[in-house]
Amino acid sequence: MLLSLPAPVAPIAAHSLLLFLLQVGSLLLLAVVFGRLAARFGMPAVVGELLVGVLLGPSLLAWAAPGLHGWLFPAVTEQYHLLDAVGQIGVILLVGFTGMQMDMGLLRRRRAAAAGVGLGGLIVPLGLGIGAGYVLPKMLIPEGTDSTVFALFLGVALCVSAIPVIAKTLMDMKLLHRNVGQLTLAAGAIEDAFGWFMLSVVSAMAVTAVSAGAVLISLGYLVGVVVFALTIGRPLVRGVMRTAARSDGAGLTVSAAVILIFLASAGTQALGLEAIFGAFLCGILINTAGKVDPVKLAPLRTVVLAVFAPIFFATAGLRMDLTALIRPQVLLTGLAVLALAIIGKFVGAYAGARISGLNKWEGLALGAGLNARGVIEIVVAMVGLRLGILSVEIYTIIILVAIVTSLMTPPILRFAMKRVEQTAEEEVRETEHRAWAAEPVKNEQEHSL
Repeated sequence: MLLSLPAPVAPIAAHSLLLFLLQVGSLLLLAVVFGRLAARFGMPAVVGELLVGVLLGPSLLAWAAPGLHGWLFPAVTEQYHLLDAVGQIGVILLVGFTGMQMDMGLLRRRRAAAAGVGLGGLIVPLGLGIGAGYVLPKMLIPEGTDSTVFALFLGVALCVSAIPVIAKTLMDMKLLHRNVGQLTLAAGAIEDAFGWFMLSVVSAMAVTAVSAGAVLISLGYLVGVVVFALTIGRPLVRGVMRTAARSDGAGLTVSAAVILIFLASAGTQALGLEAIFGAFLCGILINTAGKVDPVKLAPLRTVVLAVFAPIFFATAGLRMDLTALIRPQVLLTGLAVLALAIIGKFVGAYAGARISGLNKWEGLALGAGLNARGVIEIVVAMVGLRLGILSVEIYTIIILVAIVTSLMTPPILRFAMKRVEQTAEEEVRETEHRAWAAEPVKNEQEHSL
């Protein structure tokens, strides 16, 4: 009796491959160009990279040259998924690498400050968002959507921060080694962990009647992941990285780090948590593994920051359609929600910083850093649109918040950080971060001459 084997899966079609290569090449080219232009005007490269998707998406190219947009970016699910896959690799590696550069000694000493800032920047915008959800014009809310579900979802959308955007901004501005930069990422991780937990709960409420048991299960997964990382994950990662470090060259160390980050991301994704949460935790574990030569991981940093991350930020804007803001009611509602989002995050983070003993300039910098919603808020908005919780108009308003807050973060952050003196501890950390880039100070000075 012969076994009946399934037919092999057909490879990607020639035209689909052609479009994919043109899309990736065009997005990366423009991301590099606009990133350099942003840097020329004193802005982080991520600002220019985010604008690329807006220019090539429905907001501009589809309106100015619909034929070209329809050919280069056809409305085909599989074609967009190819770009999404490349973008997800980029953001997962970026967040994982950011975790590798976290100073856990500082965070242990300043855990009260990180928790205070995180909770302050979480509770205030969450409350304002929920309140706004009950008073927004009913015509902008999809018919049949429960008002409580909508209000909770809007609160979640306004309380999240975007660790990928924050991390890239801090790297571009060379502020990742500063205490404020480290605290911003730690507070952002607290906010995002709670945000993804709340997103899962509200999404369940939109589909079925959520039970107390389901909420406890989601919370249990979140706690379980952290406990697993501290008990089993830490020695496991330490063993893998130390074994890889014995080889000559950087290849095996880079491969081991990428494999661990991908598997950790898959684990949290399987539990209903966001993949980047697992990547961030894994990066921290690699950082604390010990005996990992930063120079061996420098090639990973180069590829992530020069290729994958720019593609991810460029693809983030391809689904944005800002033309809906032409309608006066939508624009006015959008400006009101934007004001609530900015004020809520600034007030919450600043209050948390001041209560935790930080000065006013550090509080202002933390408020600016955590205000960057970026692609995380875009992901949340896409979930709401898919579930029917958000209308196209509210979706566009949330996208507006994501773009504006990401663009306003760098100048305010630069203004505040000029008034925060660098400590000796930060100088030591800066030297360590230079090792990740495999570029000594002397070489940087030579290149600038």
